[in-house]
Amino acid sequence: MNRRILLSTVAVVVVVAMLLGVPLLLSAWRIVEEFTREDMKVRLDQMATEVLSQQGQEGLIQGRLDTEPLRLVVPPGGRLEVIYPTPLDSASRASVGEQFVEQAIVESLSLGVSGSLRLEIPPDEMRAAQWQAIAVVGGLLILSIGAGSVVAQLTARRLSDPLSDVAARAARLGAGDFRPDPRRHGIPELDRVSEVLDAASVEIAERLQRERTLVGDVSHQLRSRLTAIRLRLDELAEHHDSYVVAEATEALGQVDRLSQAVDDLVRASRDHSLDDSAPLEVVDELGKLVSDWSAPFQKERRRVTLEGSPGVTARATASRLREAVSVLIDNSLRYGAGTCTIRVRNVRSSGDRREMVVVEVADEGQGIPDDIAPRIFERGFSGGGSSGVGLALARALVEADGGRMELQQRKPAVFALFVESGAEQRRGRVVHSTGGEPR
Repeated sequence: MNRRILLSTVAVVVVVAMLLGVPLLLSAWRIVEEFTREDMKVRLDQMATEVLSQQGQEGLIQGRLDTEPLRLVVPPGGRLEVIYPTPLDSASRASVGEQFVEQAIVESLSLGVSGSLRLEIPPDEMRAAQWQAIAVVGGLLILSIGAGSVVAQLTARRLSDPLSDVAARAARLGAGDFRPDPRRHGIPELDRVSEVLDAASVEIAERLQRERTLVGDVSHQLRSRLTAIRLRLDELAEHHDSYVVAEATEALGQVDRLSQAVDDLVRASRDHSLDDSAPLEVVDELGKLVSDWSAPFQKERRRVTLEGSPGVTARATASRLREAVSVLIDNSLRYGAGTCTIRVRNVRSSGDRREMVVVEVADEGQGIPDDIAPRIFERGFSGGGSSGVGLALARALVEADGGRMELQQRKPAVFALFVESGAEQRRGRVVHSTGGEPR
């Protein structure tokens, strides 16, 4: 930023200097020439006075002109030509100085019936004076550009440093550092931004604290209810009926996985700096999820299948990925039909050419109506009479890991989750299939 401000300001200074400097250079060149010609005119006036003073005298009446007084007024290297009348009504010529002046600067003066004067001087002295004037004006322009550059550098530093500080404060705020910064920079606009950032820091910190308190209370209540459910299931696990024992054992597994999911979500909400350094095995993680959903699909005489290549890894939080895909599977179970297919594969992002992992969830139902498709990710909106939170929550969970969720196809519905790839895909392909035959 400092460099951009400096270059733009220097460019403006140079342009202004050129716009003013070129006319000044031309004016200096012409002014020197005008001064030279004015000096020649003054000399001609002096010579004319001398010539007129000799009129009526004996020498000029006899046709002779005394040129010695005129020689003193002629510049060195110059030439004066005098045309004057004689008593016989004829014109006579007299010259003073050099015989010939190369590339001469000429000024003349008419004396009416008394004659005329023509003064020629060499241009060397005038050209030297002109170049000296150009050098002086050019030096002043260079000094003005240098001074403007210094002022531009100071101004750029005065603007860029506070802007960098404000940008760094905004970055710290985005990273979770909500400490106010009392520094001000003496620039009203930037100081106003700093005050707004301070107020936003306090407000965000208070809201996060309230949300964390709420999350803690909700998680405590959930754990209490899950513990009560587990105690009841433990009692059922000791039943004499083997079918009841099998169902109770399966339910206990569901309770354990739900408790783990609650713990993961609470931990992720409290500490955003947690980063699963080890890439997540997507197919293995979703394979467990498909097993959990097998029973509900069997009851509906449907299947849920998982297709993907072994070794596909993603940099994502396991609990967030499971919950996001669970929302899509649940929607397929409620509103879809036929086989629910989950496909995992690697793709190359068209924007920045990053390698991504895409998880597609599709079924064979009627799909999403065109009139509600643009709003299905809006929180609180539902086309099926539900709360309208599921898809919005799923998208938020995916975006929390730096990914995105899209509706790729409306009829039949195909949802896609994109997350950053964690490793190169290994060769091979595996297909998991659970559930009964599709109806």
